[in-house]
Amino acid sequence: MGSEQAEQEVADMLPAAVEAAAGPEPEPEPEAEPEPEPEPGVEPEAETPAAPPDGGRPARARAGLAVLGRVGIVLAVLTVAGGGIWATGRAGSPQASPTTTEIPALQVKAADVAPGSTAPVDATVNGAQIATGQQPQPQQQQQGKRQGKDLLSLWADKVSDVTGIPARALIGYGNAELVLRASQPSCRISWATLAGIGRIESNHGQYGGAVLQANGYPSKPIIGVPLDGTPGVRAIGDTDHGRFDGDPYYDRAVGPMQFIPSTWARWGGGYDPQQIDAAALAAAKYLCAGGRDMASPPGWWQGILSYNNSVDYAQKVFGLADSYAKAAQVVRMS
Repeated sequence: MGSEQAEQEVADMLPAAVEAAAGPEPEPEPEAEPEPEPEPGVEPEAETPAAPPDGGRPARARAGLAVLGRVGIVLAVLTVAGGGIWATGRAGSPQASPTTTEIPALQVKAADVAPGSTAPVDATVNGAQIATGQQPQPQQQQQGKRQGKDLLSLWADKVSDVTGIPARALIGYGNAELVLRASQPSCRISWATLAGIGRIESNHGQYGGAVLQANGYPSKPIIGVPLDGTPGVRAIGDTDHGRFDGDPYYDRAVGPMQFIPSTWARWGGGYDPQQIDAAALAAAKYLCAGGRDMASPPGWWQGILSYNNSVDYAQKVFGLADSYAKAAQVVRMS
C-alpha cells in the first residue's frame, strides 16, 4: 500500500475514470459482436470483458482524462501513470486462490420481464453536465485539494442514501455514463444499468469481504474462479500468463465488473480492472459497441446478453437497474 501522504492525497482528491489517450474505441466490425463475460460461480455462457495488467497503465504523456462536468466546476482527476497516486493505494498483486462461496448474483431476484419487451426506467446523472471537448490541463490534474465536493460526488452521496450503493462505486458508474454520453450520445447508457451489473458481479467492489476504498480499488483484488471447464464453468485457457488474475493455467474474471483478461485487453485502455472507475468505463464502452442504443428495449437486452449470455442474468440486471433508477428519481441537485 502507499505512504500515509499518498493516502491522504487520495482522500482529498476525487479519482475519476480516465479516457484512453488514443481516443474513442474503434467501432467493432458488424460481424464481430463482443462476446459475453463469465460471471464468478455461474456458468459463463459467453466470454466477457477482461482485465488489464498490474503495470500496464499508460505513460503520463498519454494518460487520457474523462471529462466529468461543468457547472462552475471541472472535476479534478488523478493520473494512473507509473508512480501516480492510484498506484500507491491499490490492492496487492493478484494471487490464484480458491474463491469465496459468496456469490452476489445468488442473492438477487430475477425480474419477471420478457427479454426485449422493455428497458429499465431511464436514469441519468442529475446536476452534472458535460463540458464537451474540454479537458483539464496537467497542472489542474495535480491540484491535490479542493474546497468542498464536486457535483458528481455530491450526486453520488445522495443516490447512495436512497439505493444503498456505495457512493464511491456510484462515482465510477456516473462518470462512465457522462463520458459515453459525451463521446457516444446515441448509446444512452445509464449509470443504473452499470450499477446493476456491478451489483451482480462483485456487490459493487465488495465481493468476498473486500472494501471499496476512496481511491476506487477494493481492499483486496477481486478474482473469480478458474475457468477450467469444471461442471458449470466454461473452459478458457490462460491468455495473460497470470498477469491479471495470478493464474498461469486458466483465465479468471477480475475486478469489480469481472472482466476476463482477453476482453479487458481490448476495452480496458491499459488501465487496471480492479479500479472501479476504469472498470465501469470499460463496461460502458463494451455495452455501447456497434452503435447500440442502451435505452431501447432491443439494444438494452442485446447489450446485457453480450456481457453474459444468460436470460436469468439479464433479468437480474434489469430488476436492479430499474429499482435503482426509480429510487434515484427523488434526487435533485438544484
